[in-house]
Amino acid sequence: MLESQEYQGILVGIDGSDQAQEAFDKAISVAKRNQARVVVAHIIENRLYGNMGYSLTNADLLQQETDRSKEMLATYKDYAHSKGYDNVETVLAFGSPKVLMAEELPEKYKIDLIMVGQSGLSAVEKLVMGSVSEYVIRHAPCDVLVIRPTVSE
Repeated sequence: MLESQEYQGILVGIDGSDQAQEAFDKAISVAKRNQARVVVAHIIENRLYGNMGYSLTNADLLQQETDRSKEMLATYKDYAHSKGYDNVETVLAFGSPKVLMAEELPEKYKIDLIMVGQSGLSAVEKLVMGSVSEYVIRHAPCDVLVIRPTVSE
């Protein structure tokens, strides 16, 4: 017998991309149907700064990125409110987006559904960075829903 899927904690990662926005939109819809909490997370990847020749010891650069990230999270929370949904928690984390989205955040926030946008990376970028969504699918302790981009003509 198939149980109905009821989710209480939904994790969605955001990075400012169209794919992340679509995943967040769908997360709000699923959360409304389930009276679930949405945890919207943005992760500042330490490795990215190393690849660009920067160091996270550069306090000004880190502060700028932190401030920008907090503003982005607030924008998503305001967007949810405009859609009539307020059970949204924001998380700003530092580290590997793959590990945090697939392993650490689901455990910490009692997540039973992770929603991710389909990767916008090119084949070369996937080879170098790897796809967060692919890693999450393989390592998450809960259901994962990959949101395919809407095709606009």
